[in-house]
Formats: sequence, structure tokens, C-alpha cells
Amino acid sequence: MTVQLKPGDSAEFQALSGGKDATPVTVAFGDGIGPEIMKASLNILIAAGAKISIEPIEIGEKAYLAGNTAGIEPSAWDSLRRTKVFYKAPITTPQGGGFKSLNVTVRKSLGLFANVRPCTAYAPFVATKHPGMDLVVVRENEEDLYAGIEHRQTDDVYQCLKLISRPGCEKIARYAFEYAKAQDRKKVTCFTKDNIMKLTDGLFHKVFDEVAAEYPEIENEHWIVDIGAAKLADTPEAFDVVVMPNLYGDVLSDVAAQIAGSVGLAPSANIGEHCAMFEAIHGSAPRRAGQDMANPSGLLLAGVMMMNHIGQSDVAEKVHNAWLKAIEDGLHTYDIFDAETSKQKLGTAAFAEAVIDRLGQKPAQLQPVTYNAEAKPFEVPRPTARPTANKELVGIDVFVDSTKSAEALAADMQHAESPLVELAMITNRGVKVWPGGLPETFCTNHWRCRFMAKPNKQMNKATIVELLSNLTKVGVDFIKTEQLFTFDGEIGYSLGQGQ
Repeated sequence: MTVQLKPGDSAEFQALSGGKDATPVTVAFGDGIGPEIMKASLNILIAAGAKISIEPIEIGEKAYLAGNTAGIEPSAWDSLRRTKVFYKAPITTPQGGGFKSLNVTVRKSLGLFANVRPCTAYAPFVATKHPGMDLVVVRENEEDLYAGIEHRQTDDVYQCLKLISRPGCEKIARYAFEYAKAQDRKKVTCFTKDNIMKLTDGLFHKVFDEVAAEYPEIENEHWIVDIGAAKLADTPEAFDVVVMPNLYGDVLSDVAAQIAGSVGLAPSANIGEHCAMFEAIHGSAPRRAGQDMANPSGLLLAGVMMMNHIGQSDVAEKVHNAWLKAIEDGLHTYDIFDAETSKQKLGTAAFAEAVIDRLGQKPAQLQPVTYNAEAKPFEVPRPTARPTANKELVGIDVFVDSTKSAEALAADMQHAESPLVELAMITNRGVKVWPGGLPETFCTNHWRCRFMAKPNKQMNKATIVELLSNLTKVGVDFIKTEQLFTFDGEIGYSLGQGQ
């Protein structure tokens, strides 16, 4: 039977919480196992003395099915903007098209640019091949391929735009170093693929190096993401704080959590200038809903991060140590239960009670945690203002849907040349096929035709209008254009492979 705990049924927590000096917190009970693990987590936090005033909101499957394509009721935004703290259980996104990712919507709408995911091993009490593992992934949350800008451009070819901004890179890089400084961590590592994506990932790497120079007391390094991922999976002890663009961070933070012991144990904080969201990194697991089996640890440890965020470090320390003591005592939910090391298999509610019973205790073998109640949180970084570069139009890429050969297409495109511009190159999926292409290159019906300003000629917007008009007259099916600029004389576009 599925638990049907709704925001309106959370009176027990609203009655127990609140009081003088309570911090308002927006709470979503979520879908699937969400209500069960949220109830367990709140029971523990409140038993530990958390001074919070709960504001429940409706998100997830019910909101989706009510016609809210982003999975959140419009009125819920008022609570989020008022409390500025969001404690969120996992939700279920209905199958089929037309539904947006709630996490992406909340993160981007509220400016939650930094996703912080600690990944710690709890050997020998939770099975892992990496008992010394203790790293934190700091993932950029707003940009990269997660902008969600996609198009079908031809019968065969689809595109997804990868957007990286200098302010976004600076904020996340600076956050990683400030986090390392505040947590007394010694090294920050950057992962990118800038040997291939020289502009986008290249910018992330470049800005990382610029920011790193401002923190000489913290070691810094850069890895290409593929070999970095291999090193992370094999020797996670080599890393401390790892900062990455959105997609790499999403994938590798899950990998790191799993090799540490279990994704089910991993918490997550999403930090912005105006608001913060705390959640487990796992999903809603609807097939386990209502069975009193789910592990609340990821959401509970996210609650620990939330307690530190709102200045209740005494509660965070008490809860975290009690949880460590329960894990050390071999009291485990089914997902991490091991007959050789565990002592008792507990359900969700019983595990919560076990943690509550240990409030005030500390682990004997696992490292106890200590949170400094006097420590002031570091200021969330803002991007540095920069002078505007001198931007000059020097060419245009015209993307074309055509089944013709490269040579035949080039003949058509040359009909559009003018005294100011000429056809310089045609590529197919990034590989130059004209002039001088190879017959072995496989081509689709999606072509990039690059026109450049002739020597000593200056292009303008009217030049582009004339060019596209000429292409229309000869029947070229152009589907997209990208203007090519230099910025203070530096080219702002990629060259074709083979140039």
C-alpha cells in the first residue's frame, strides 16, 4: 500500500516544529518513497531540537497531473521565495513527453548555481572498495547541455546547445575554492573536455585557472574528464574537492556516491545567492513506496547540511553523529544490509527510531563530526564585472538541409557570394568536406557552410540579409545561422576538423 502523506497531513510536524526563533523551511514530501523518508528525517531533526517552522507545498506527480508541466504549483513559489530554504523529498515525473524536470526548473528559476555532493565511505560498516574515500563534488547547476535547448533540424539530425558563460564559470569555480577553504580541504580539481570543446569547456578551464591563482594556499589541478573519471573510479582517494560543468558533475557525482558505498546514502545541497535546496540524490523509487523499506539516510544527511546552512550546527552535529553511531552499530536498511557486517535489518521508521535513540552519542570507530557553531558561512560568490570586448562580425555559418553532394552544394552556395563575402568551407558533422574532402567521410543531410568576409572587407547585418536572400533565390534550404565574431581580435568560433 502506497503511503499517502500529503502536505495537508503534516500537521504533526507543524505542531512539533515552530516556536520561538524557528526558521521557516519549505518542505515537499514528494512521491514514491518520498513521504516515508521525509517523515523519518523530520522526526529525527525535530527530536534533535531543530528549530524550524514547516511550510508544506505540493510538488511532483500530483502537480504534474493537475496541468503544471514543471511539476510545481504556482503558489509554491511564494513559499520558496519567502523561506529561502527548501527541504525536498524525491518526486516522480510522469512518463511521456511534455513534462519538464522539476529539479532543473527550481535550480534555474531560483539561481541555485552550485550543487554540492559529499561522497564519503563508511567502511567497514558499509561495503566499499575505497575505505579512505572522502571527496566533495561541486557541480555547476544552471548551464551546459542542461539548458534544454534542443532542435530537430533535418530528417536525420538533432542538436542540443551547450551554453557556458563566463559569470557561470567564475561563480562555480570560486564557490569550490571558498568551500574548500571553509571546510579545511587542501585541493580543488577541475574536470573538463577542453581538448575537444575548446571554447565552452576551454572557458571553464581558463576561468578555473584564473580563480585558482587567487587561492595559493589551496592546491589546484585539471584533468581531462575521461581520464579523470577513470582515476576517480579507481583511486577516489586522490581527490578532495572536484568542480565540474553540469553534465559531467551529474554523472560523476552519482558514480562517486555509489563507489563510496551507496547512492542511497548521498545528500545534496543546491546553493544560490537567494535560496538553497536540500535533497537526496536518488529518485522516488515508486516500486518501494509504502513498504517501510526505504533508506532515509540521503535525505537525512541533506537535512544535516540544511541545519548547518540555517545556523543550527549543534543540531547538525548531534544528528550526524547519531546517524554514524547507528551505522556503526550495524543497524541498516535493506539496501546496505550485509549479513557479514550488519547486525539488524531495519525498516524506514525503525531506522529513524534507532538514530533518535542515539542522539547525544558519538561513533567509536567511524570519525565523529564536529561543526563549529561560531563559524560564519562564506559569502555566495558573484561574478566580477568585466569591460565589454570589441566585437567584430567576420563571417557566418549557414546550416543547410540537403541531400546533394558536397561539390553540388558548394556550387549552389557560391551563387550567394557577394563582393563582401565568399564561401570558405563546408563541413558535415564538424568534418571539413569541401574544399578537399575525403570520399570516405560519411555525410548526413546536415551541412555547415561557412562564409567569411573577403580580405580587407567589412561585413554588417545587411550583408547577412543579402546573403540569405540570395540563398532563397537559388532554393537552398537553410535551417539555422550562426554569426562569427572576433572579440578584441580573438576568434570566437571553432574551426572545422581538417582545417
